[in-house]
Amino acid sequence: MNYRRLGRTGLKVSEISLGSWLTYAGYVDEKKSRNIIHEAYESGVNFFDTANVYMQGEAEKIVGKALKQYPRDRYVLSTKVYFPMGDGPNDRGLSRKHIMDQCHASLKRLGVDYLDIYYCHRYDPETPVDETLRAFDDLIRQGKILYAGVSEWSAPQITEAIRIADQYTLDKIVVNQPRYNMFQRYIEDDVIPTATKYGVGQVVFSPLAQGVLTGKYKRGEKLPENSRAMDPQGKRFVQRFLNEENLIKVEKLQELADDEGMTLVQLALAWVLRLPSVSSAIVGASKPSHIRDNVTASGITLSEETIEKVKMILTMA
Repeated sequence: MNYRRLGRTGLKVSEISLGSWLTYAGYVDEKKSRNIIHEAYESGVNFFDTANVYMQGEAEKIVGKALKQYPRDRYVLSTKVYFPMGDGPNDRGLSRKHIMDQCHASLKRLGVDYLDIYYCHRYDPETPVDETLRAFDDLIRQGKILYAGVSEWSAPQITEAIRIADQYTLDKIVVNQPRYNMFQRYIEDDVIPTATKYGVGQVVFSPLAQGVLTGKYKRGEKLPENSRAMDPQGKRFVQRFLNEENLIKVEKLQELADDEGMTLVQLALAWVLRLPSVSSAIVGASKPSHIRDNVTASGITLSEETIEKVKMILTMA
């Protein structure tokens, strides 16, 4: 496993990290979840990502229990705050109250004293950014979180956060967590250039396009049993990729991967990691074997010729 700096910080995170969205306490039971997390740790993954809203806190509990057997200083743990955790008017968003309440609740569910990274899960237009950043700054000073991050923030929103942090001498955000894969490349235009300017790293999610870039979904064939596309919650996220055009591209990408002597998973993850601004790619896994396959992408460097061939496939009509 190779490790990269998280943005401008000195924190080193594994190029492949493990997420828990839709899986733990979802369509993957607790025992299997623990086995997957243990396989990841033993494979060199030191970065584990979750969120309070994943199965309304149940995913955090599973992640915390699974990591309990390892020394706290040996792994990097992140969670998030923003989405509703109740029916009350203050049970959502990025107000100081919601941030403080949810940070304490997440720490309890995870069974840890501090979080390495705490993300604003989305941008909150109803809360002043200085209020949000002040709350995060206080949590950092209290030792409850080490680094502040955001998820799916636009370039102007990231710029605003950096400007306000400078204005009030607050801890700056150091990482953004956007979706990024061969089919979703919006961050290349302005998010990455802006984030790079301010030393904000990218920890990308859905690098395999919800499993479509593994090659398991094929034209003219039934959806695989026990796949995310068959899960009531997960299928709406997968369906956006399951069209004729994308599946034809997947076939071409598979041919390219075969020619290069690698798996399609390795090609897709190495393509995401080709950018130095990407600190880590978050993968999901429903089996330990998925982790073993994913981690082999770490350290693969694609040639300029291969990158150009990928570009040609992705732009084909």
